[in-house]
Amino acid sequence: MADVAIVGFAQAPNVRATEGTTNGVEMLVPIFSEVFARTGLSKKDIGFWCSGSSDYLAGRAFSFIAAVDAIGAFPPIHESHVEMDAAWALYEAWLKIRMDEVDTALVYGFGKSSAGNLRRVLALQLDPYVVAPLWPDSVSIAGIQARLGLDAGLWSEKDLAEVAARSRADAVGNPHAQFSGDVDVSELLDSPFVADPLRAHDIAPITDGAAVVVLASAERARELVEHPAIITGIEHRVDSAVLGARDLTRSPSTEAAGRAIGVDGVEVAELHAPFTHQELILREALGLGDQVRINPSGGVLVGNPMFAAGLARIGEAAGRILSGDARKTLAHATSGPALQQNLVCVMEARD
Repeated sequence: MADVAIVGFAQAPNVRATEGTTNGVEMLVPIFSEVFARTGLSKKDIGFWCSGSSDYLAGRAFSFIAAVDAIGAFPPIHESHVEMDAAWALYEAWLKIRMDEVDTALVYGFGKSSAGNLRRVLALQLDPYVVAPLWPDSVSIAGIQARLGLDAGLWSEKDLAEVAARSRADAVGNPHAQFSGDVDVSELLDSPFVADPLRAHDIAPITDGAAVVVLASAERARELVEHPAIITGIEHRVDSAVLGARDLTRSPSTEAAGRAIGVDGVEVAELHAPFTHQELILREALGLGDQVRINPSGGVLVGNPMFAAGLARIGEAAGRILSGDARKTLAHATSGPALQQNLVCVMEARD
């Protein structure tokens, strides 16, 4: 089976649009052009297209079909879709290349979170018989998770504020970030609670955005870029959807995925942690020590485009290899409440 590499990545600015009609097509067309310019490819060179989005977020049926307008009516394409973060669409595209069905693929994800009440929309992913009818929102569920860790002595409110402060400081160098800048930890701790014990800085912002990643077989990749990011391992695992059936202060599925592919020697890790305490859970689950650079882009705490944020973590981690700044990186994506579903991807440079 062919090795698979990431050869291109682009993303739309992370913004919260309070007015206007920005949709998937309008976000995707510019970044398609950007990634094609970087790789020298065109639409006709792409063997397989796969997207990630959600009709629940868009509020209309088959919204992903409308986004195909960004690709155009001609030439005909081989296309698929996943109703979740596009990191899982990347997994499907990775399989297509591994099975030698195609030698190139383009993966994209998009979401306009500002169009509705995101906290309420995400309640629809909960158990439909027992939990969803109670309409517990996503931030409140994360607050329960954070409180469990605080009460168990696994982290402190200061630990959470330090994650937020570091993320915003790192985002200064990220032109796509929604928030950035130096903030004082003590000032963050003086801010009011949103969902006790979570404050505004502990919660990823409402974000509209999109991301695109281009994959190629390793052989084809070397024709396109100087330093392709070879995917040396990719796994995803799922924990119980029943919140009371698992220890919310741990992420066994992340542990299992990381153990399956091996994370030793990773220099940079982009973690999809929509809440500050979840970054601490993920670092522990993956065994990432102080020597690993965590979220140099700022992560999703500075911009969280639903259904594109996980794919963007893979793109950001791959970008470190594409630029020659790192030789082994890790990316993580999550979906579902309280880190229920988790995907881990390791990439390496090969001479």
